Amino acid sequence: MKTTIDLSGRLVIPKEIRKVAGLEPGIPLEVRWREGVVEIEPAPLPVKLIKRGRLLVAVPEKTIDSLSNETVKRARQQVRRGPSSSS
Repeated sequence: MKTTIDLSGRLVIPKEIRKVAGLEPGIPLEVRWREGVVEIEPAPLPVKLIKRGRLLVAVPEKTIDSLSNETVKRARQQVRRGPSSSS
């Protein structure tokens, strides 16, 4: 898919890609320039580790909305495919 950058530097990510990637308005993104490639990905969620019994549990530092069934399903599929696959 092709898109353009406007004079203010804004980039429109096509709807199909936003949907598959789970990108929604207001989500923080990280943008990098690496070896001639622009990379865009959701910023990691800041968490703190809390000990619960014998386990360490990652707890978000801020209150977040519950995950949708679609988001959980997509994450499971990505984990099953492994880190070398892309959507």
